[in-house]
Amino acid sequence: MSTPPIARLLGIMARLRDPDGGCPWDLAQTHASIVPYTIEEAYEVAEAVESGDPEELRDELGDLLFQVVFQARIAEEAGTFAFDDVATAIADKMVRRHPHIFGEVRGLDQAAVNAQWAAIKAEERAAKGRPAPQDTLAGVPLALPALARAEKISRKAASVGFDWPDAAEVIAKVREETDEVAQALAGEGPEAVAEEIGDLLFSVANLARHAGIDPEEALRRANLKFQRRFSAMEAEVTKDGRSLPEAGLAAMEAAWVAVKRRER
Repeated sequence: MSTPPIARLLGIMARLRDPDGGCPWDLAQTHASIVPYTIEEAYEVAEAVESGDPEELRDELGDLLFQVVFQARIAEEAGTFAFDDVATAIADKMVRRHPHIFGEVRGLDQAAVNAQWAAIKAEERAAKGRPAPQDTLAGVPLALPALARAEKISRKAASVGFDWPDAAEVIAKVREETDEVAQALAGEGPEAVAEEIGDLLFSVANLARHAGIDPEEALRRANLKFQRRFSAMEAEVTKDGRSLPEAGLAAMEAAWVAVKRRER
């Protein structure tokens, strides 16, 4: 009988962390040291989803799962919890937070489900002896990418009525912040410029929220689009053996416009 895949993966992890002949790099890791890898793997999952390649997504999900297994193994060695405890805890939580699926509650719409989820989270916090946050903006993780955190902070503020009434007023705010960036660039130091650019980015995150767009995902797509177009432009400009600096800005801009035109 073959070993179940998750059991095989747990066994591989145990072998890598075995003090007697395990991998030196894996043995040197701690909960904290592998966090950057976990974050990176989560982003690679997002990139795989964007690519639409199911094999790539499968592989990246495996890499992310390995990060969970790694963290659980370190905890198991410390005697705090193991992988089965992680799986049990999340399974119990999902059942507990979905009484409209696993319990007697029926007929809830999405707004009611969201309200129910928040109420259950508050009950869980109280059961653990954790006081309810006094600050509306508490609980937004500091480790989130800044753009995603801006959207979440503004969404929480909006939940208590602190928000622009519509996207048009947010656009006006974006214009105002753009003008303030220009003023700072004209006569203020780098700290003031950085502050004004930060305000502009925060306003843009709010605009995305009002438009129902995830700003982090929108920027990720914009990055990919720029990279694709730049690569095509570079191939066009350098096909005669010139480097980009040798070709000059005018040639690059002409090729850029041609690349954009071909994409339409």
